[in-house]
Amino acid sequence: MNAGFLGVGHYAPEKVLTNKDLEEMVETSDEWIRTRTGIEERRIASDEMDTSDLAFRAAEEALKDADMKAEDLDMILVATVTPDTPFPSVATMLQHRLGANKVAAMDLSAACAGFMYGVITAKQFIETNAYKNVLVVGVEKLSKITDWTDRNTCVLFGDGAGAAVIGPVDDDKGILSFELGADGAGGPHLYQTPEDTLFMNGREVFKFAVRQMPESSVNVVKKIGLSEQDVDYLVPHQANIRIMEAARQRLGIPEEKMSTQVKRYGNTSSASIPIALSEDVKAGKIKDNDLVVLVGFGGGLTWGAVALRWGK
Repeated sequence: MNAGFLGVGHYAPEKVLTNKDLEEMVETSDEWIRTRTGIEERRIASDEMDTSDLAFRAAEEALKDADMKAEDLDMILVATVTPDTPFPSVATMLQHRLGANKVAAMDLSAACAGFMYGVITAKQFIETNAYKNVLVVGVEKLSKITDWTDRNTCVLFGDGAGAAVIGPVDDDKGILSFELGADGAGGPHLYQTPEDTLFMNGREVFKFAVRQMPESSVNVVKKIGLSEQDVDYLVPHQANIRIMEAARQRLGIPEEKMSTQVKRYGNTSSASIPIALSEDVKAGKIKDNDLVVLVGFGGGLTWGAVALRWGK
């Protein structure tokens, strides 16, 4: 029995913050942001909307897509570094709001690689027959830890949530291989400061990401005895178009076979992969039986990837 994706969903706040808007806030330009990051706009949640609210909207959509109710769930995993509060967890808040009958619920913290950690954790529970259906949510309200006077970071980040219901699928479908990793020595390159703002050493994070994302993408494909040419679609962490392009070129796949939602949402950390996946599934870019690679990296430093055969 393999674990796979039974339904996906996402939610992004209504407020759009464009590059032109940022020109009025800090010393930057639309051209500079687009050419270096590929970002054109990002979504920003209102003061009244917190991380758990974003998660709830995405979770509802994923459950609907899976044709399930909350009571069908056995576990809820939420990947986030911007919870409403240190505790209770966003997962328990979400469990209560969904009416999920006191099922197991916990948060995971692996920054932008959080959704990958969540999916792979869900896989273990499902394939050992401990649980059947696990809801995995990647969600961030990064706007509340963004320094809006720092032109090097404030242009990058946005708010949003993506969700997936993971459960049993046919033996020839679902998650076929995975890779997880961490390098704590790189922690000082990307972290939340004592002042509760986000710090990033962009040069060092870029060097790490352009090496690790392509390497992990290739590794998970080779683990199942296939080659890069067998990949039908790539969904990388939507951090920076240049990093994403490095992974695409290493796999040798054409531009149209890689998700590029970064231009619309910016970097939404743990939410970026599930948002992109949900968008592309609904747009028909990912089809039944496609070999799909999901790959992310984040603070920690952390990384994760899966190769999966799409479908139930």
